[in-house]
Amino acid sequence: MGSLSLIVLLSYLAGSIPGSVWVGQILYGVDVRQHGSNNAGATNVFRVLGWKAGILSTMIDVGKGFLAASLIASIRIDDLPSQPAFLQVESVICLLAGISSIIGHMFPIWARFRGGKGVNTAAGVLFAITPTTMFIVIGIFAIILVSTRYVSLASMVAAFMFPTTVAIRKYLFDIEMLDRSLLVFGVLFACAILYAHRSNIRRLIEGTENQIKHFRLAHGMRGRGQI
Repeated sequence: MGSLSLIVLLSYLAGSIPGSVWVGQILYGVDVRQHGSNNAGATNVFRVLGWKAGILSTMIDVGKGFLAASLIASIRIDDLPSQPAFLQVESVICLLAGISSIIGHMFPIWARFRGGKGVNTAAGVLFAITPTTMFIVIGIFAIILVSTRYVSLASMVAAFMFPTTVAIRKYLFDIEMLDRSLLVFGVLFACAILYAHRSNIRRLIEGTENQIKHFRLAHGMRGRGQI
């Protein structure tokens, strides 16, 4: 097995760690996929189990994406393919590792291929590659979330703002360290996030999407005795 194949495999396995599912099952005896929005993501954990479980799930989801794009992507057991003149091979390897971890999160082998939507894992990947861009995107996410109280809308806007921010920083501010592969990945990632949120889009149009009622620490449905 070559370096690239090993990186992809290990990244997928790391991404498959179902943090939200295991946090619910091990600490609370609850499968979050059977409650709330039935999604195995940190947002649903916040909704169902409260802020402590939600933060832990978020840390796991972000962490496995960061792990894949940083540590796992650095594994070398043989020579890597030669790079095209217009791409940086190291950036491509990091992105391939990151994409594998996101796929693992969405279709985890450890949880019968029923995972989350991949936003937090993707955030971890992109933090490992371009932290400055991600801080800008997170700022945009926070503004949309506070002004609309829709997590889904904030996530989708942030996803599309990532390639936009990369393009602005690279071509307007001439930051050469940002590789073109980030733009390609960013556009594909944004489209994938849009597809994963298609049910949220429908509910947003119908006016039935769940909003955050307040920004106090969430106790979850479990804390209110609803599950």
